[in-house]
Amino acid sequence: MHPVLFHVGPFALHTYGVFVAMAFLSAIGLALKEARRVGENPDQILDLCFYILIAAIVGSRILYVVIEWPTFVNDPVEIVRIWHGGLIFYGGFFGAVMTALWYVRKKGLPVWKTADIIAPSIAFGQFVGRLGCFSAGCCYGKPSSLPWAVTFTHPESLAPIGIALHPTQLYSSLNGLVIFGLLTWLKRVKRFQGQIFWTYVLLYSVTRSIIEFFRGDDRGILLGGMISISQFIGVITAAIAVAMIVVLTRRKQ
Repeated sequence: MHPVLFHVGPFALHTYGVFVAMAFLSAIGLALKEARRVGENPDQILDLCFYILIAAIVGSRILYVVIEWPTFVNDPVEIVRIWHGGLIFYGGFFGAVMTALWYVRKKGLPVWKTADIIAPSIAFGQFVGRLGCFSAGCCYGKPSSLPWAVTFTHPESLAPIGIALHPTQLYSSLNGLVIFGLLTWLKRVKRFQGQIFWTYVLLYSVTRSIIEFFRGDDRGILLGGMISISQFIGVITAAIAVAMIVVLTRRKQ
């Protein structure tokens, strides 16, 4: 609703960037706390979070630019203006996973245990970060007549102005908070290493695909417009998550 917090001369502090920064900082803080709880070196987890941070931003931006490339043809400098919005989670997720695998193997950290440390933090980070999307107006929803529909009025908003829309950013934010709560509970009954991570992947893939039906922004389409690219990726990642949960459960047994 408020894309810019304030201006100081030519400098503008964008709300989106503030929330993204808060998301990463809160996620890192939770990961360090969990590392101490399970007996892992918090310094190594902090270093891992730093690499994940860079990989996530770069990966999520790259996927967005690839999908929305016609938008950047006439103004390539816009590629680096991430404060205008335009980060796709799956791009950042895959970039972070590949970077994390490289780091944990280099340091000899337990892969699945480390993944379980990080997963709840990702969900909480999404809860905070999506509030930035709501502020900027990106990732907006389809027109809606529901009582909780929102109307963007700020001239710098990335959402259509003056039209009641599904608050899909808030749907996603609440979704992250709910998943975080479920994963926090799962810690108490966890049966094998990797269970929390793959449960996160499964829950996010399914719920994100559902929320996509209410999105109104351009996200790339497949199969003649039947599904978005994120939904297509979500189906694949959900299937992988189910398979990995089955495999790790049998391995534990």
